Amino acid sequence: MSPRPARNSVLGKVQLILESFSHDDQRLSLSEIARRSGVAKASVHRLAQELLDWGVLERHGQDYRLGLPLFELGQRVPRQNILRDTARPYMEDLHQATRETVHLSIPDGLDVLYLEKVYGHGQVAWPSRVAGRMPLHGPATGKVFLAFGPASLLDEVLAAPLKRITPRTVSTPGALAAELERARSLGYVVESEQARLGHVSVAIPLYGTTGPVIAAMSVTAPLHRAAPARYAALLREVSHRFTRSIGATDLT
Repeated sequence: MSPRPARNSVLGKVQLILESFSHDDQRLSLSEIARRSGVAKASVHRLAQELLDWGVLERHGQDYRLGLPLFELGQRVPRQNILRDTARPYMEDLHQATRETVHLSIPDGLDVLYLEKVYGHGQVAWPSRVAGRMPLHGPATGKVFLAFGPASLLDEVLAAPLKRITPRTVSTPGALAAELERARSLGYVVESEQARLGHVSVAIPLYGTTGPVIAAMSVTAPLHRAAPARYAALLREVSHRFTRSIGATDLT
């Protein structure tokens, strides 16, 4: 998550109001927004009226919900669009080859942010969604950035307690370090039941032409039918093709 803004600024209060909405919220009352954001109810009411005029918020009875202009603005983010548009065909190829869920992710602070996912209609929904996030030390795509990204990122993660997502999530620095060392030797990450019980994920770094890791892609499957070695081989090929296709595109 981005740093918290100063509560005494107008933009800071607007950010706090908008961030009150989680992925599971269809709508919120004025009182609930004030409680979650910590912004005074009178200020929430005043700013909500301005956000309604802009369309960023919409009324639903006595409650509020996020408006379409936020979605439209999100689609204009250049880095997101370039990565997603370049990776999407490869993700679809991976899904066709494996019939499993495929994720594309980037780091954001100490979280992994999901940019895109491809999965079949008959599959059990993975507890991720586009624009959703998880702690970096949990899912396979997050561990990619810790294993193949800058050492300073791992230092930041280890400076705070390692929260358990499931009972299998690695929660000690030593165990995480050993897991990341194994990933570096393999060239990819294998994560079993650390983000969701009963599921295995294999993830690989995606590089730009100048070297640094810019994204991660994974294949996630139920434990009873997962084939990690096969997924890793397919992901390796995708990584090479992705780097060639991204060319000299500016992703900074």
